[in-house]
Amino acid sequence: MSFTTRSRLISYSNFAISFHFLSKPFNGITPDIATLTILINCFSHLGQLNFAFSTLAKILKLGYQPNTITLTTLVNGLCLNGKVREALHFHDYVVARGFHFDQFGYASLINGLCKIGETRAAMQLLRKIEGKLVRLNEVIYNTIIDSFCKDKCVDDAYELYSEMIAKRISPDVVTFNSLIYGFCIVGQLKKASRFLNEMVLRNIYPDVCTFTILVDALCKEGNVKEAKNLLVVMMKEGVIPDVIVYNSLMNGYCLVNEVNKAEHVLRTISRMGVAPSVRSYSIMINGFCKMKMVNEALSLFNEMCCKGIAPDTVTYNSLIDGLCKSGRISHAWKLVDEMHDNGQPADIFTYSSLIDALCKNYLVDKAIALIKEIKDHGIVPDMCTYNILIGGLCKGGQLKNAHNIFKDLLTKGYCLNIQTYNIMINGLCKDGLFDEPEALLSKMEDNGIIPDAITYETIIRALFHKDENEKAEKLLCEMIARGLL
Repeated sequence: MSFTTRSRLISYSNFAISFHFLSKPFNGITPDIATLTILINCFSHLGQLNFAFSTLAKILKLGYQPNTITLTTLVNGLCLNGKVREALHFHDYVVARGFHFDQFGYASLINGLCKIGETRAAMQLLRKIEGKLVRLNEVIYNTIIDSFCKDKCVDDAYELYSEMIAKRISPDVVTFNSLIYGFCIVGQLKKASRFLNEMVLRNIYPDVCTFTILVDALCKEGNVKEAKNLLVVMMKEGVIPDVIVYNSLMNGYCLVNEVNKAEHVLRTISRMGVAPSVRSYSIMINGFCKMKMVNEALSLFNEMCCKGIAPDTVTYNSLIDGLCKSGRISHAWKLVDEMHDNGQPADIFTYSSLIDALCKNYLVDKAIALIKEIKDHGIVPDMCTYNILIGGLCKGGQLKNAHNIFKDLLTKGYCLNIQTYNIMINGLCKDGLFDEPEALLSKMEDNGIIPDAITYETIIRALFHKDENEKAEKLLCEMIARGLL
């Protein structure tokens, strides 16, 4: 029996004993409703909802009237354990019998709905209770605003924020962080930045989370200079950057191929007393590998291991991919074995890198064998893996095998993407089979996949090469009409 299992059993036993003594007078002491409500809360956090509702039954049996706190605790327990529908039914049941919930009860229900992706239902509940049952507060608004932002429904979030202001419910740093994040993920960085100014006007101080969201968004847009300036503002405001902010900055430098500046950040934060995380090293290793600086990546990998920072799957995958792309497949295989030894089994991304390397080195048969092997171990190849294999077979002169796999994927209902079709079309055209690419062009549209410029250019080039000028010109006109030229 594991330590965790034993601990849980002891906890359950202790609560069962507690329940026994609390449900019966002990030395003349009868538990009151506050004591029993505490017990309900404990059972709820342990996931023992049957015991929680048994305690409610005991409350009724003892002649107590459940109060708002008791009912809210039960609703919160149901939501905590993912039983949001049951929580709503329980709410309707008790309200129909004259009981009432407070702000905390409705906050739990709304939070539960948002967590299961039912933001619209949460909004409907807000409309149902506003001005009638409870007075709405910033916590309830923040929950729905945050959920709208994560759903990328930023206009709805902003509308709700405006409603808060109109009702004189003061937004807080949580409100603004949600809005800033929402507008950042939809690419509206200017609007996101305006919220930072609005926070200052309302005397709400941005926290490290506020700056992290904006720095990360700017870096992902490639605007590292502005991100760095924001970091300076952050420090002037007395907000101390953490490793997450610096990770975003390092990632930004790597995205614009300035890995040396990223490494400088890594070295600087270490001297400033900010401990680099596994993600810090993963970002740098990935950045070096993308620049084909695999030796530098290996050096960093060894450094993190010496510092006692255990590499995760992302770290290993980045390094394995870099080694594979530089032709060092045997070294990559050693790292795969190391992953297994360290309790981090290789995933489909790991094997896709290896399969790609095998295909590029004309070892397609070994790539096919590897796919069969990983399938036997329960790892399901994705479309990226199959695209690599089909491309490898086409380049290796095994067009028939590539076409058979392509057709097999279609038959089995795989969601083939534009890359799959383009790889197959390119292979057929290079082999002089000009009729089939045109048929595939039609088939991909039937399957809801819109051809891109690469699709048209591949077929048009092949048709001109075959002196099928009329067909080529027709496709060229179609390409122009689609706005792809």
